[in-house]
Amino acid sequence: MLNLERLRTLDALARHGSVSAAADGLHVTTSAVSQQMAKLEREVGQRLLARNGRGVRLTDAGRLLADHAARILSQVEVAQSDIEAQRGRVVGEVRISAFPTAARGLFPAALRSLHEEHPELRVHSRELEPEAGVRGVVRGDLDLAVILDWSNKRMPVPGGLATAHLLDDAADVAMPVGHPLADRTEVDLADFATDEWVSWPEGEFCHDWLMFTLRGTGVEPRIGHLAGEGHTQLALIAAGLGVCVAPRLGRGVLPEGVAVVPVRNAMRRHVSAVWRTDADRRPSIRAAVGALRRAAAGVSGAGGPGGAEVDG
Repeated sequence: MLNLERLRTLDALARHGSVSAAADGLHVTTSAVSQQMAKLEREVGQRLLARNGRGVRLTDAGRLLADHAARILSQVEVAQSDIEAQRGRVVGEVRISAFPTAARGLFPAALRSLHEEHPELRVHSRELEPEAGVRGVVRGDLDLAVILDWSNKRMPVPGGLATAHLLDDAADVAMPVGHPLADRTEVDLADFATDEWVSWPEGEFCHDWLMFTLRGTGVEPRIGHLAGEGHTQLALIAAGLGVCVAPRLGRGVLPEGVAVVPVRNAMRRHVSAVWRTDADRRPSIRAAVGALRRAAAGVSGAGGPGGAEVDG
């Protein structure tokens, strides 16, 4: 009989593409991955891996069995979800991620609520950018991820994932207090055509959004500095090194020397939770989404979820 943990190892190899990446995803050593694969090859009596330069690739038999493994593991998750739902208790483990400002703005209240209401549930959280969070959920490394997109640029969500809207988060433009526009009640992005911008790192969804949005107003972006953390961006603004978009969720107290002004055509981030549809009935997933929604409803200055239902 095929061993489920060895099938899980094969599935991780197929999804991640290398032994080291599979080991990272499974939170084991590369030696453990190699040992499990060697045992699986003995079980099936065929080679499942072949050398490919310094790495490995799946053989035809390996790809065939990996396809079966993915379906088997998906069915196991459905079975686990049904058993949890039938039992009706929120127990076990749930692994969740959020982009940094959501982790700061939502996780403290949401995770405290889960701990108090469901003491038998073990929650493991981490900060991840939205794209990495979605990949983690698709691969099975995460159970749930908090992600974002913008009102004028949506992030595609792969098939097989369910979503729940949490909140709409307004964003302002942050600038030094001595900036000529700092005393305005509202501004247009085109007003900053000659300013240098502090942006998120290249390749991240929010950096691409900023380039797309500024160019859409006729402004060719002048990027002076890149920083992934919002507080770092604001520190650079306080030093007089440019302007930046400053979402309100998780922003906290502004550094001295920084002013924020709303944008006339409001910029809003849509913040959502995503998880695999085959885990939809798990009470732990439902509890986590509920806790995140309550935390989102309590965020000052941001629109709540508006009673939106869970979307498949």
